[in-house]
Amino acid sequence: MNPNQNPTPAAAVAAAAPDAAVTATAGPVAPAPSPRTAPSSSGTAPSPVTAPSPVTAPVRAARRAGLLVTLVLGGLTALPPLSMDMYLPALPAIADALSAPAATLQLTLTACIGGMALGQLIVGPMSDKWGRRRPLLIGMVVYILATAICAFATTAELLIAFRLLQGLAGAAGIVIARAVVRDLYDGEEMARFFSTLMLISGVAPVIAPVIGGQVLRLTDWRGIFVVLTAVGVLLTVVVVKWLPETLAPERRHSGGVGEALRTMRGLLADRVFTGYMLTGALAFAALFAYIAASPFVVQEIHGASPQTFSLLFGLNSIGLIAVGQINGRLLVGRVSLDRALGLGLAVIALAAVALLLMAAGVFGEVGLVGISAGLFVLMSAMGLVMPNANTQALTRTPHAAGSASALLGTSAFLVGAIASPLVGLAGEGTAVPMAVVQLVAALAAIGCFLLLCRPRRGARAVAGGV
Repeated sequence: MNPNQNPTPAAAVAAAAPDAAVTATAGPVAPAPSPRTAPSSSGTAPSPVTAPSPVTAPVRAARRAGLLVTLVLGGLTALPPLSMDMYLPALPAIADALSAPAATLQLTLTACIGGMALGQLIVGPMSDKWGRRRPLLIGMVVYILATAICAFATTAELLIAFRLLQGLAGAAGIVIARAVVRDLYDGEEMARFFSTLMLISGVAPVIAPVIGGQVLRLTDWRGIFVVLTAVGVLLTVVVVKWLPETLAPERRHSGGVGEALRTMRGLLADRVFTGYMLTGALAFAALFAYIAASPFVVQEIHGASPQTFSLLFGLNSIGLIAVGQINGRLLVGRVSLDRALGLGLAVIALAAVALLLMAAGVFGEVGLVGISAGLFVLMSAMGLVMPNANTQALTRTPHAAGSASALLGTSAFLVGAIASPLVGLAGEGTAVPMAVVQLVAALAAIGCFLLLCRPRRGARAVAGGV
């Protein structure tokens, strides 16, 4: 794993022992102690546990700001679900307006997701080299322009193209928000912050379809992109005014593209990091299958209105937020992150099995209530998977938070982009493809978690005091 070309002492220690799990929490940092040997929470051999990276003045100021920085980061991570979910109630209307089939319109979602995946891969290393603010502001400006152009699209192909650009630019908010969290916090404190961040950013998928449904009452689908443009402008102003730079110049990478690629290659060579990355990405595939298919499952198959779909979507998002808060406030510190993550994966798999049986008619005609209940359970369990998988992966990468965050986000969105169109292969009259994609993704996530992360081996090492 390649360290910074001009590493700080803490970064140098982290680079020398890439398997180290940093367990210190946020707060005043004492002088760095000498390395001590402790068990790795990921199940690898014992490795030195080091102090967090030196806390700079901007980092201390950001921690003091507390709620304000949380709200700003929550807004950045809320932008992707706003971009994806606000126009979901309008998908059938867009298909009619642009004379395009449902499968083609689902490519607008795929393009946005794919753009966010590729954009994170670009912006992450940029933020490690130039700091967090500059790449973020550039991305926000491009996002605003691309979203405004989407409102004037006259063909499905044009909408797909600018949704791709919208995703590329919007990726800056995702990857940099996650990197800023890694700059500010470590260990269990990071897991708690991710759960808190989920509370803020989780409001977006709750209100986005509702807002989209209400906008459709006042205007057509183009008005949704006008609203998204205004949101982008507002968030850019907030970032300029209230988000400080959290990556000190001495902690930045000085290399170019080659150095960034070597850093990412080193991260991927870490089996456990890759395991958590794939676990989170495959769980996201189940989530994106739901996002892509649910407008047609709820509205076309079960005859619900856009407003009913919006309310059901919001209810599922509330379940995700609630479980995320249970994770951050009750489980972290009492239950191992791996155990909570494993529980979430098991529930997702069981919910996917139930959805498949219901969609296939095994239980007879279950109607919208049964399908909605299964989707609610599946979505809620994401509140255990997302914060804990991200924390376990980022804990191992204090020296390259931007690149690690980029890999986490890119893998999730790439897998999601692949899963999204698969749910429409059998047409709009059945929910079976959605359930099949969700079940396959959940089982694959469990396999990666058990085979690569090896949580049982880590638990035995801790119990034995190795």
